[in-house]
Amino acid sequence: MNTGPTTTAPLSTGPAATGTSATATSDTGPAGTGPTGVAATGPTVIGLDLGGTKIAAALFAADGTVLARHTRPTPARDGAAAVLDALAAAAAEVDPGGLATALGIAAAGVVDPRSGMVTSATDSISGWAGTALGAGLADRTGLPVACDNDVRATAGPELAALPGGRGSLLFAAIGTGVGGALAVDGRMLHGASGIAGHLGHLPSAEATGLPCTCGATGHLEVIASGPGITAYYERLTGTPVNRLETVAARAARGEQAAVHAITTGATAAGRVLGGLANALGPDRVVVGGGVPRIGALYGDTLAAAFAAELMPPLRGLVPEPPLFGHDAAVLGAAALTTTLPLHHPGALR
Repeated sequence: MNTGPTTTAPLSTGPAATGTSATATSDTGPAGTGPTGVAATGPTVIGLDLGGTKIAAALFAADGTVLARHTRPTPARDGAAAVLDALAAAAAEVDPGGLATALGIAAAGVVDPRSGMVTSATDSISGWAGTALGAGLADRTGLPVACDNDVRATAGPELAALPGGRGSLLFAAIGTGVGGALAVDGRMLHGASGIAGHLGHLPSAEATGLPCTCGATGHLEVIASGPGITAYYERLTGTPVNRLETVAARAARGEQAAVHAITTGATAAGRVLGGLANALGPDRVVVGGGVPRIGALYGDTLAAAFAAELMPPLRGLVPEPPLFGHDAAVLGAAALTTTLPLHHPGALR
């Protein structure tokens, strides 16, 4: 969900098959219990969550218990091969005994689970667009690998928690960028090239004329993300700020420019989500990420704008925070091994 320039590469392009493993300090923890309310993933599996700055790994038992954890920095400036090496090293760290039968990865970028390719990505990870994520990681770990976009994977446990197994979900993650996931009648939508759910690239009236990282103009991300709100405040005041929290603190003190920047971003997000709710008919709408945590001004404004867009049958539907905490991405990644195609070792050879 980063907001740097976006590059897109052909599906046939992949990284080198070898690379130098990144050095990191392990913080693998003791065994513990996994999040409740989510069906067991089956056999022992590894879940990996790849972001622009950090890799998180966890080993899950068949009942969802977390057997081990590990985090390490992402070698984001060292190229795709180095990132794949670091992912494989993180997987080995949580599973030194080789218990896992499969691996799931939730990764930054536009990920096509069917081809296993990163079809588009920002520059937060150098050379990430065009990476053969599924096959490359399978070759390095010797395990079958399922892969998906990080936001869709994080939304997976939220979808699984809906009763009846046929629920519909609208999930938004608003932070450094604006990402999302869409599920209808119990099925997560992936779309052509894995692009479904990229809510930040929907048009927004509040963003009219503003350039987006994808090359278009007027997209939601440039006004509703953390950097988008911060940049809008800077345009209003001529005062540079380096953090959204600074804008939020000034809004809490009653500074009108700060209040206007935050409410504009929240209104834009609420309107887009309300329109999507009318199109999809979700049973639940979840809004997560770092931006909603800045306070009630943002959340209340988003909820009001969302409600104002809803058709009568949906009135009463309200955006809610995620059910799951810091384990959601790795848990969702592990669960991918039961729902998505598996990429096996040797596919690149």
